[in-house]
Amino acid sequence: MSLPKPVMRGLLAKRLRFHLPIAFTLAITAAIAFKFTVTEPRKKAYADFYKQYDAVKEFNAMREAGIFESVRPSGE
Repeated sequence: MSLPKPVMRGLLAKRLRFHLPIAFTLAITAAIAFKFTVTEPRKKAYADFYKQYDAVKEFNAMREAGIFESVRPSGE
């Protein structure tokens, strides 16, 4: 009794026909999940932050704290 020879002709094409659609489906699913679980909440958080952010107020606070070398605090 001998073992049958393995079928090598067309093996790559056969395996790709099976695995390629699965790989594309998983990749698209992962991209969509990442978009809705990470990027959309992050964009919303940035939008909420910048609705109430006042750059001039922050600048004045940093100037009064003495952070900048080129701008003196108003008390000096």
